[in-house]
Amino acid sequence: MPKGARKAAFVLTTSAVLLATACTGQSNSSASDDASKDTTINFWHAWSAPNELSAVNALIAGFEKAHPNIHVHAVGTMTDDKINQALRAGGDNAPDVISSFTTNNVGKFCSSGALVDLNPFFKKAGIDPAATFPKPMNEYTQFDGNRCTAPLLGDAYGLYYNKTAFTKAGITGPPKTWSEFETDAKKLTIAQGDGYKQLGFMPDYHGWETTTEHYLGQFSPTYFDSSGKSNVAKDPAFAAAFTLQRRLVDELGGFQKLEKFRATLGDEWGTKHPFHTGQVAMQLDGEWRLGMALAAKPAFDIGVAPLPVPDDQAAQYGKGYITGTIAGIAATSKKQNAAWEFVKYITTNTDAVVDFSNAIHNVPSTLAALKSPKLKYDPRFKTFLDIAANPDSTTSPASINGGTYLTTIQNFGYDYESGRAKDLKAGLKTTAAQIDADIAQAK
Repeated sequence: MPKGARKAAFVLTTSAVLLATACTGQSNSSASDDASKDTTINFWHAWSAPNELSAVNALIAGFEKAHPNIHVHAVGTMTDDKINQALRAGGDNAPDVISSFTTNNVGKFCSSGALVDLNPFFKKAGIDPAATFPKPMNEYTQFDGNRCTAPLLGDAYGLYYNKTAFTKAGITGPPKTWSEFETDAKKLTIAQGDGYKQLGFMPDYHGWETTTEHYLGQFSPTYFDSSGKSNVAKDPAFAAAFTLQRRLVDELGGFQKLEKFRATLGDEWGTKHPFHTGQVAMQLDGEWRLGMALAAKPAFDIGVAPLPVPDDQAAQYGKGYITGTIAGIAATSKKQNAAWEFVKYITTNTDAVVDFSNAIHNVPSTLAALKSPKLKYDPRFKTFLDIAANPDSTTSPASINGGTYLTTIQNFGYDYESGRAKDLKAGLKTTAAQIDADIAQAK
């Protein structure tokens, strides 16, 4: 997902609200169509860049060659709110198959009935999702037993580092634990006036991909307990992650100084990204950053590694946070069997997944595709393939109100890093109470 729209899901609250208020659970159709007959299905997706659209067209062409009787009419650049409106309306022009960049909306898609449960389709096809998809992807495509989506490529988060700066600082390799990371970040920071010539790492939550959920992913938190209540104030992983981030902020110059420096840096999606320019020596980011960084022709060697883990989880080094694109079948579709043939092909056909991954440089979303010899990538990209296949890698669980709980956690993060919130324990309790209240209201 190398576009700004694919950044952390907590910013996607507009489509989340629309999905929460939609009455999409009324399906007047079922999988009764004959997929062997000549038919056309509508596929709505969010890809928009020329290379992405070419890749989608190639994916469709491969499917139509294998299923000459099923034709696919694709509509791109579709946001979740547009998709949701069409799912509510139904009709001949509405989508039969949709794909979304917003994994945090899976809970809404499933609980509202907007998308059909794919479990019966997988079972009939003899496909075991648990043995087909990486564990985090298998988890974020279902909610409360309803597998209303399937993964369609993914994103894995790791650590980019300036190997040239590492050598100058006498650092021999990427940090594996957060204590090593802290030491390296301070060693790599070079002051200049009241700012920085080089910052070891930008820890602020308003930075580039340094969101609470990406930090938390390395601590393997349990977001909800067995009764569905927020675990934010109970699981020590949350306090540990917030404490680490706040300590990094303090050790690297303090919130005000870091924010002043951040305001001078280039944007996330341009060539002047601070990692590209050497102004920041280490960067938390997704697999797409490698291609963007190389295209910017930096004056240093780029290293790629997994993000560090807590010192007491050193044995799990190599894991990371996983998210990605999802695909599903509209409950209002009258062509669900034909739609399933398309969803099955684009999400489980190894060669199709590999070719699509090669074309748009996202992580393959099946275990078989991750090991395929047909994958073409820079050797450094293998770090992300390994993260995706790592059974210890994590994701954010689906919720009935989508990513609202992540927004609540992130908002507390802003308050805590800036010093507005001073009591971590009390703040986490308040955050948990707000999450529980929001979920109760959504139900």
